[in-house]
Amino acid sequence: QVQLVESGGGLVQAGGSLRLSCAASGRTFSNYAMGWFRRAPGKERDFVAAISGSGASTYYADSVKGRFTISRDNAKNTVYLQMNSLKPEDTAVYYCAASFILATRGVEYDYWGQGTQVTVSS
Repeated sequence: QVQLVESGGGLVQAGGSLRLSCAASGRTFSNYAMGWFRRAPGKERDFVAAISGSGASTYYADSVKGRFTISRDNAKNTVYLQMNSLKPEDTAVYYCAASFILATRGVEYDYWGQGTQVTVSS
């Protein structure tokens, strides 16, 4: 089992920045690829970014490419999502998730956090 706890969400003005963190406990963190997903009100859950266990490979959704950066610190069992140039359409609940493979589909992820709200005002 892997337990995931997100933090760092909040209210920010358009153009601002936030850094989300996801702390993991349980099994060896570096064995897992990590992903960030989001669900906006009334919409389906969308992929945002993913990073391999070593941190060497990353994937991004086109909508966040160039604005968001995913990273991880395996010594601290934590994955981060640095979000810059935020837009109102980035408003959503953001979830981190763990998988044995580097993937962009939510069904490939085995463990999920409870989510953290990000609200971007215009």
